[in-house]
Amino acid sequence: MKKLCLIIFAFVILLGNFAHANTDDDVAVLTKGKWVNKSDGYKLRENSDKTVERYKTIEFNIDRTFVLDSVKLKYTGEWRLIDNNIYLEFSDSDLKTKIAQFDNDILIVDKDIYKGYSGAFAGLINFYEFTGIPNATPGHIIMLIVGMFFIFLAIRYNYEPLLLIPIGIGIIIGNIPFYQAEGFNLQLGIYEEGSVMSYLYFGVRQGIYPPLIFLGIGAMTDFSSLISNPKLMILGAAAQVGIFLTFIGALVLGFAPAEAGAIGIIGGADGPTAIFLSSKLAPHLIGPIAIAAYSYMALVPIIQPPFMRLLITKKERLIRMKPPRSVSKLEKIMFPIVGLLLTAYISPSALPLLGMLFFGNLLKESTVTKRLADTARNSLIDIVTILLGLTVGASKQADIFLTPQSLWIFGLGALSFIIATCGGLLFAKLMNVFLKGDNKINPLIGAAGVSAVPDSARVVQHEGLKADPTNHLLMHAMAPNVSGVIGSAVAAGVLLSFLM
Repeated sequence: MKKLCLIIFAFVILLGNFAHANTDDDVAVLTKGKWVNKSDGYKLRENSDKTVERYKTIEFNIDRTFVLDSVKLKYTGEWRLIDNNIYLEFSDSDLKTKIAQFDNDILIVDKDIYKGYSGAFAGLINFYEFTGIPNATPGHIIMLIVGMFFIFLAIRYNYEPLLLIPIGIGIIIGNIPFYQAEGFNLQLGIYEEGSVMSYLYFGVRQGIYPPLIFLGIGAMTDFSSLISNPKLMILGAAAQVGIFLTFIGALVLGFAPAEAGAIGIIGGADGPTAIFLSSKLAPHLIGPIAIAAYSYMALVPIIQPPFMRLLITKKERLIRMKPPRSVSKLEKIMFPIVGLLLTAYISPSALPLLGMLFFGNLLKESTVTKRLADTARNSLIDIVTILLGLTVGASKQADIFLTPQSLWIFGLGALSFIIATCGGLLFAKLMNVFLKGDNKINPLIGAAGVSAVPDSARVVQHEGLKADPTNHLLMHAMAPNVSGVIGSAVAAGVLLSFLM
């Protein structure tokens, strides 16, 4: 009997030592590295419907503490191993204890399966996840191609290079894929709070850059052609019909009134005005609206000529206009003051644009503020153009820009620009019905009523010279062209007043 008791006691001791050895082995396996899980369902960013896969890790330490990195937050606590169950007790008292099942190289926590890797290999996984390769999508590739295409157009064909090169580089910067997840902020992207790009984009979101651009435009613009022949101002107003007709079309297609107003302004072919209005009415559409507006500005030499040839007969293209009269210095000084008072009283909502435009022109025409005028039309407008183009381009991230809504905006923008061009051409023809003799105007200049300064005027000059190599229309076309700048700003103010 005594021997039997000794045998049983020895068996119990051996069994205990075996269990203890197994427990030690399990602890060694648990703490050898990191446990990694890849899960779907993480939002790319706040207010985004797109979800992505992200790695989660658990690291067990020999001192019985653990770290759970769940993308958004890191949780810490203590762990206990009982049989094959691991009890995770979080430091945060609001979190309930989790029970994980452990089986050799598999760890199951809340149905998520984690696999064990060495610390070095887990570090490589973490590094790989933060590179652009796993975060790239077909949309990123498409947008990179679009950005390079913009740069190609600017360099190869000289299409608005001062705009398209910054925008193209911005598109490339904005579509370099990097690690993103809701609640996780690397402060890299333009939509990540605290990033450098986000701070630069503030000037777009709050409508700061457009008035500064208008200041520079005012300091560069000579309104003499408009002052000498004020009736041509009507052509700048007539071209704005595209804005309001497209506004109605956007409403029919189901866009909200504020969105429709922001889309309609694309017809003015004025990027700063489009950004200014969309920042007030539809901030979520700034990206596609700005890109559409600047794209059509760059494509003026391609879009306008076919409609000019379609609507204007060869005989009308040969009309010669009498030279503009000489404009006195007093008239040039008074124009920005009177123009500001008249337009701002009609459309005070556009005061940031109109005020800066006429202020810049007064700096130029007064001749006593040469340094300020030079700064406005050179250094200042160049810096703002760089920042505006770069940030507008960077805002075109693939998951935000490549949507059916963006395609509708581009289509409506093209329609708006075409209607604006045709509106100016047809109204010029109508004006000739009432004008006699050498007071008649060449209807081609009606195409310059859009505010793409001076590209539309150059297109008119080119088409006029094709019809008659001795008929120079550039100075005449500048009158409706600069009038279009004023007209689009007034139209933006009118829409703002109605839709705010």
